[in-house]
Amino acid sequence: MANDRLRTAMLAAGLTVDTLAQELGRDPKTVERWIRQEQRLPHRATRVELARLLKVREVDLWPELGGSPRPAPVESELVHLYSSRSAITGAIWTELLAGVSRSMDVLVFSGAFLVEQYDLIPLIRKKAANGVAFRIMVGDETSDTVKQRAIDEGTPGGLEGRIQLMRRYLSDVSGIEGVEIRTHSTVLYNSLYRFDDDLLVNGHAHGALAGQSPVLHLHRTPNGQMWDHYMKSFELTWKNANPEP
Repeated sequence: MANDRLRTAMLAAGLTVDTLAQELGRDPKTVERWIRQEQRLPHRATRVELARLLKVREVDLWPELGGSPRPAPVESELVHLYSSRSAITGAIWTELLAGVSRSMDVLVFSGAFLVEQYDLIPLIRKKAANGVAFRIMVGDETSDTVKQRAIDEGTPGGLEGRIQLMRRYLSDVSGIEGVEIRTHSTVLYNSLYRFDDDLLVNGHAHGALAGQSPVLHLHRTPNGQMWDHYMKSFELTWKNANPEP
């Protein structure tokens, strides 16, 4: 069983397997074994240094060291943390898109890259014919929130044009059964891309393009909280969005 506590602490500290191994003077393969095998304990001195680097206690990483019963294992929702949306390879996007069998939800301002790089429109036609449901929200380019976002990221007028382009792309599938397109004018804190039980959460930072900002890849689990947290925001935005003609 993997040590999700160690993996999560590393992500929170911004340390990768390689950087942590370098800090500890250990082989990266050894660090990987600590993550993959929860029962594998580093030596005492290494554990102390490891906890110091991660700014946690040893028992936070290995509860059995405190003499308390080990908590029931919890399946982690976090599949991967990407340093930016641009760091997600084309193969991963293609795999997620091709694998959709029930529903796909998208919340963006533009999202035109899905059409231009990954041929989204033919995919929607094909999968909608097989019963897949699509809900796609793009920005209202006339809204103050979109205009301010364009100014903040240094592309005044550019974002509005990309949204108009995306709405034109989507107009070709807006009348298909099972496909719903809406526009919204909310402040876009995160772009969301849902593929059945997989969810990409692209956070936004002031002054940065969406492609430059980190992405959480979450997988839905029975007891997970992050998935529900972000999908609630999708549902709220969807409720207040305007259907396209």
